[in-house]
Amino acid sequence: MKIHSPFRTALVATLGVGLGILLIGSVQSLSTVLLYVGTALFLSLGLDPLVSFLERRRLPRWLAVLVTIVAVLGVFAGIILIVIPVLVDQISELVVQITAIVQRGTAIDDLKNWMQDVFPNLRVDEVFAYVEDWLNTNLTEIGGSIGQGVLAASGALLSGLFGAFIVLILTIYLTASTPSLKRAVYQLAPASKRERFVDLADQITDSVGYYVIGQVTQGAINGILSMIFLSIIDAPFPAVLAVIAFFFSLIPLVGTLTGSTIIVLLCLIPGLGSPATAITAAIYYLVYMQIEAYVISPRIMSRAVSVPGAVVVVAALAGGSLLGLLGALIAIPVAASILILYRQVLIPRMNEL
Repeated sequence: MKIHSPFRTALVATLGVGLGILLIGSVQSLSTVLLYVGTALFLSLGLDPLVSFLERRRLPRWLAVLVTIVAVLGVFAGIILIVIPVLVDQISELVVQITAIVQRGTAIDDLKNWMQDVFPNLRVDEVFAYVEDWLNTNLTEIGGSIGQGVLAASGALLSGLFGAFIVLILTIYLTASTPSLKRAVYQLAPASKRERFVDLADQITDSVGYYVIGQVTQGAINGILSMIFLSIIDAPFPAVLAVIAFFFSLIPLVGTLTGSTIIVLLCLIPGLGSPATAITAAIYYLVYMQIEAYVISPRIMSRAVSVPGAVVVVAALAGGSLLGLLGALIAIPVAASILILYRQVLIPRMNEL
């Protein structure tokens, strides 16, 4: 026994370490699949309150799911139809301008004259000679880098479209089968504690769903108000800027600030906006962010998740560091779920000791 016990202990420890490494490698290999499943589960829990609302209006489950999915897809299709024509028009206009410049054949001379006027002490001819020599020397490398960049961008676009399609299919399936999935999970709890487990699980899933609805509501408010105000001040492409405001408002903490900054900068585009328009938009968004932080967000989120402000900040930062944008989105409902377990499970158990 004294001889075999160390060998047995070492063997078990080695197998344990090997199994742990195998599990970690499997998780890393399946990280993309797990990300798809997690995103679809998060979205399905966000749609479940809408499906339940329609069910309470005496619609069958399958019809409620169908109406909800069609409505969501219709909204996104409308957003795409708003954005795509503007992008096509702007790209077409840019191509026309570039073509006109090339046909004139004076682009280089115009650039030299402009640089000489703006920078009188600059040796423009020497700068252009240096740039021309550098381009002739590195033209092959530049062409290869551009080709690799185009291939990488094309691959990322195709991968994103494929991922979005997979998430859509998984979301539809999980939304339709949410009750059966919940029942299957509930069966894992002991019968003596199943009622309590079901109550806690329902609170957690409801908090996720209400959080998603609350965040989308905030985004819709920001988008609608942005559309109205930007149209009044004659900002460029108010519908597209309103879409930007809507999507960035879905990101906790920094989303509204980031979207507002992008909108203000877009209002400075020469020929489309003006400094006066940008300053007016900046003042509006400064006022709106105060109203959102102290009026809109507390009223909406107090009914969705009850999480202290400090916990919101820490959870969003931690989630963003671990899983990027998705982590920042799901961090707050995860924090709310942990607080539910802390308040209703851990504290009562500690008080019984």
